[in-house]
Amino acid sequence: MKRNKPKYGQIIEAAVQVIAENGYHSSQVSKIARQAGVADGTIYLYFKKKEDILVSVFEEKMGDFIEHTSKAIKKQRQAHDQLRTLIEMHFSQLAENKHLAVVTQLELRQSNLELRFQINDVLTPYLQLIDGVIQTGIDEKTFKGNLHIPLARQMIFGTMDEIVTTWVVKEHKYNLVELVDPVHDMLIDGLRA
Repeated sequence: MKRNKPKYGQIIEAAVQVIAENGYHSSQVSKIARQAGVADGTIYLYFKKKEDILVSVFEEKMGDFIEHTSKAIKKQRQAHDQLRTLIEMHFSQLAENKHLAVVTQLELRQSNLELRFQINDVLTPYLQLIDGVIQTGIDEKTFKGNLHIPLARQMIFGTMDEIVTTWVVKEHKYNLVELVDPVHDMLIDGLRA
C-alpha cells in the first residue's frame, strides 16, 4: 500500500501546502517534490499524474477527518450532542489546518468532472455519518419523524461547508470554532421534533 511507503506522507503534506499556496493549476510536480524534499521522479513512483496527487490528498486527509469525527461522535449518546460534535469536529479540524481548508474548499471545486466524481466517492462515508446522526435523532424522537434524510443531510453539510468556504475566502479573519454553537442552535431548530 502506498501510504506505508516512506516518502508518501511527505509528498501528501507537501502537496497540501503547495496547492493551497499556489492553486492546483499552478502547482507543478517539481514544486511539490521540492517542498517534500524528494526528486521529481520520486513523485512518479507514487502517482501516475498530478491529478492522482490531488485525489490522494483528499483520500488521505478526508479519511483521517472522517475517522476522527466518527470516533468523537460515537462518544455521544444523543443526536443533539452528536450533531454538535459533528459541527465542532468539522470546524476545528479545518481551522487547525488552514492549507487543507483552502484545498478542500477552493481547489477541489475547480477540478474536472472525472476528479469531482472521485472526490464524491471519498466524501460518501462522511455523508453517511451525517445520515447516522439524523437517523439517531429520528429514532429517539428528538428530530422530526418525517425528516427527509437526504435533504436534512444537505442542509447540515451545506451549512457547514459554506461557513468554512466563507471563512477561507475571508482569509481566516475570525475564529471558525466560535461559530459551532450558533450553527448548532440554528440546525437543531430546523430538525427538532
